[in-house]
Amino acid sequence: MQLSFRTLSTFTAGLCFVLALVWGLMPEVMLSIWSVGYSGATGLVARRSAVLFVALGVMFYLARNTPPSASRGALSSGLMVGVFGLAALGVGEWLNGHAGPGILLAVAVEIALGLAFLQTQRAPAELTETVD
Repeated sequence: MQLSFRTLSTFTAGLCFVLALVWGLMPEVMLSIWSVGYSGATGLVARRSAVLFVALGVMFYLARNTPPSASRGALSSGLMVGVFGLAALGVGEWLNGHAGPGILLAVAVEIALGLAFLQTQRAPAELTETVD
């Protein structure tokens, strides 16, 4: 299925806003899914990460109508590096016993999101802009 940058960017923004709310207001929920214990330190890191998710959400929401350009490519490439890196770390933490199998759900979403952005970069510009 061919996704437009607009659709994918809007979805990514929404996902980031939801993750920001969960990580910011109830990080123990996400940590429990991953079988990671909550502490003051993990809460601190989770709340700080929530603000980064808000920033990513704002960037992708505001960029959703951007035509193909170097800036749009940079946003997509940066997100791909981030999500593929997070996926690799997630698998590593799971294999090392630092996180439970619940982290594989995050890994699956990260891989899917990275591949979707890769597809928008490889698609011809006229397809990316017209298919929603």
